[in-house]
Amino acid sequence: MELRWIDVLRFATYSNPEPPRRVRQSAAAWARQLKPAEFRVLRQKETEPPYRNAYCRVYELGQYVCAGCGSLLFSSTAKYHAISGWPSFTQPCTKNAIRYAFDDSHGMQRVEALCSVCDGHLGHVFPDGPAPGGLRYCINSESLRLILP
Repeated sequence: MELRWIDVLRFATYSNPEPPRRVRQSAAAWARQLKPAEFRVLRQKETEPPYRNAYCRVYELGQYVCAGCGSLLFSSTAKYHAISGWPSFTQPCTKNAIRYAFDDSHGMQRVEALCSVCDGHLGHVFPDGPAPGGLRYCINSESLRLILP
């Protein structure tokens, strides 16, 4: 099933699909497990600098997993060059890979994309992506790890 903007809004408004498992830890445990930059993005919802991040210009075949819990998030086949400064994807690997939440921070109205398993902040999703789904998942590299085949 290809997700569309209406699906994202419905999930953010009513209920996200259940993930296959949950990972919950204290902030101290996350701080010990993650690199400082990963912790700032995944747990404190910071944003890394545009264009100066690990996966902005990487197009190798592989799978992108959550840097926090290792859950599969995106396939490299869904990655495209959006000229946004961050890795951009058209679709998650599965309907329940991402949890959606409305984000009114920084004077903007956006939809936040979080790992559905560990609730780590990944980035945001926008309705200005390519056809057919029209979605652009703008994701921080620090929240991802690329697993090569």
